Amino acid sequence: MKIASWNVNSLKVRLPQVLEWMDHQRPDVLGLQETKLTDEKFPIETFRELGYQVSFSGQPTYNGVALISTGPQADPVSAIPDFDDEQKRVIAATIDGVRIINLYVVNGQEVGSAKFAYKLRWLEAVTRWIETEMKRHDKLIVMGDFNIAPDDRDVHDPDAWREKILCSTPERDALGRLLDLGLNDSFRLFDQAEGVYSWWDYRAAMFRRGLGLRIDLVLCSDALKDACTTSYVDIEPRRLERPSDHAPAVAEFSLG
Repeated sequence: MKIASWNVNSLKVRLPQVLEWMDHQRPDVLGLQETKLTDEKFPIETFRELGYQVSFSGQPTYNGVALISTGPQADPVSAIPDFDDEQKRVIAATIDGVRIINLYVVNGQEVGSAKFAYKLRWLEAVTRWIETEMKRHDKLIVMGDFNIAPDDRDVHDPDAWREKILCSTPERDALGRLLDLGLNDSFRLFDQAEGVYSWWDYRAAMFRRGLGLRIDLVLCSDALKDACTTSYVDIEPRRLERPSDHAPAVAEFSLG
């Protein structure tokens, strides 16, 4: 099972790139973030014509998530239980026996801001929910744009980013509590080259200069850890004209 996560920063703008990438890579499951589309404008038939099932939860201008899969999607969820939130940042379903949760984690804007406090509350709520999900599903994937670089290896200049948004101790501790539930960063299950990132600011030629952060993750439960055969970031879409500022994070699993 090939699973991919991609913040496309507007599906309306990036749809041709997504379709081209899917045709080349043929993922079994693709989680999208920042679709920035209301539900009535989601291109359902475009994906169905390619043989994919689709579920989505969107809003105009901001946020929006989708799950696209070759297999049917059971028990869909599009909100964090018991957490009052109008922002569309969560979608989950069971696909081929694997519970898959796709997240667009709050950015937080600036450490200490009201949006930062919301990010931490949101992460607490997500962690409680995923803890419950893990009691029901041994095989579980949590993927998405986490807006957190797990550690200094995932930052092009750790000193410059020290305690800044995406790299602060409270954010990393929150991610650590999620991992402590029994989740594994699939990327770190393998020896990886230095300087692998999934997001580069559009400004100052950051991509061309190799100055990025790895904030797009595919996490897997312990039951899937040994089945993971590879995990990587595909930077090719970031080379395109008018790309998303993110590249797809991919993990593959041999499920027998």
